[in-house]
Amino acid sequence: MPHPEPTPGGELGRMLKAWRGMRGLSQLGLSLETGVSQKHLSFIESGRTVPSRQTLMAVADGLDMPFRERNELLLAAGYAPQFAEESWDAAGMAVVRHALERMLRQHEPYPAVVMDRWWNVVMANSATTRLFNAFIDLDRWPRPRNLLHLFFDPVGLRPFVPDWPRFSAALLQRVRREAVAGVMDEDTQALLAQLRAYPGVDDTAAFEPSAPDLPVIPLTLSDGERRLSYFSLVTTVGTPRALGPEEWRLECMSPVDEATEAWHAAVIPGA
Repeated sequence: MPHPEPTPGGELGRMLKAWRGMRGLSQLGLSLETGVSQKHLSFIESGRTVPSRQTLMAVADGLDMPFRERNELLLAAGYAPQFAEESWDAAGMAVVRHALERMLRQHEPYPAVVMDRWWNVVMANSATTRLFNAFIDLDRWPRPRNLLHLFFDPVGLRPFVPDWPRFSAALLQRVRREAVAGVMDEDTQALLAQLRAYPGVDDTAAFEPSAPDLPVIPLTLSDGERRLSYFSLVTTVGTPRALGPEEWRLECMSPVDEATEAWHAAVIPGA
């Protein structure tokens, strides 16, 4: 799809101003971060000059912009995108994919998933499938399964989450907190709007940890027969050079109590 040519003071300037505001930087502050003169930054934002690719990437570094947004910045300035978006199955992703697969296996018998920027499940270990199928029929959910929709949908896991108002408020806060590089892009905002549209969702509700002695807010699933509680450890890919690895994260769920450990041990004898 062709992209429109940038206009003076147009999209490029608007994007840079928005990013400076997001990072709480003045033109002088950004100049000190990047070594690009304040005057030059002013000319770029007003459309009086088009920066070189090198200058633009220096500014992007100073603004800590994710790769996807850097590509948009380059396009707005009339340059080709620099950071490739390879698919999960691409040959170049093999080394990262194999490392994540190994970590998923090693976390058995406890659940672990790999998700993209918008909480779509890219990979999951068998323990995740066993856990969720203990409460719902996962086959009713088409792939890629979105973990947030799986929890917020009233016909999903939501009926099995005790103290839903507290947990949902905490989870929505987590979505904002864990956005890639702190960026609430349009797709993430649209996802949050979809979640808020479910009945009984209020992300302004105050919440308190159900177990005050814990430093985390656990996820608890209960159906009357079993009560399973977990906390999460999140791992990201270090020093990424492409869109995919920068946006993927591995979430490992660990038992909070002995009852949860015992349930997994019973499901997989000898685990």
